Amino acid sequence: MPNLLVIETSPRGDASVSRTITRRFVDDWRAAHPGGAVVNRDLTETDLTFVTAPWLQAYFTPPDQHTPEMKQALALSDELVAELMNADEIAIGTPVYNYNVPALLKAWIDHIVRKGLTLGMDGSGLLTGKKATVLMASGGVYTEGSPIAARDIATQYLRLILNVIGIEDVTVVAGGGAKAVDLGETTMEAFVGALKGQIRTAAA
Repeated sequence: MPNLLVIETSPRGDASVSRTITRRFVDDWRAAHPGGAVVNRDLTETDLTFVTAPWLQAYFTPPDQHTPEMKQALALSDELVAELMNADEIAIGTPVYNYNVPALLKAWIDHIVRKGLTLGMDGSGLLTGKKATVLMASGGVYTEGSPIAARDIATQYLRLILNVIGIEDVTVVAGGGAKAVDLGETTMEAFVGALKGQIRTAAA
């Protein structure tokens, strides 16, 4: 049975549009994959650190030469990489902050792009055969045809990173204009409901 790894990044809990979209996706995915397993990784509840000098020293040291301190420096990274490697599909639920992904998601990416594990020593991606779905909420609308489509850095960045580690089957469900929910111009149910067809197709 397939395994789905769900990455959540928003700090807003039930008020989060991206989390609501992601919950709908997971429900549809479970319906489409009876018996499939779901692993949830909430980055707001993960003791993520940004890259440090000790981390980099451990990263560039061959594993057979790791000291106990180096192993400890990479322990969380190893755990996050193992989750990713064990998954058949990945769902990334994220808001867009200032045209790009939140710092927490960037920190996760820095932990999982690992030479020899997710990235070959020759630069080739090692996680081939996996599927990823990006479930995104943004205040602006950046889809094709929008006058600000060129500012869609978050989508471009996530596609690039996923491709780099070998995941080429990437679907993006873009919840643009999500600020309408916060401004009371529409309800969460109505906003996410308008995306239900895209979500169901991505989850199939």
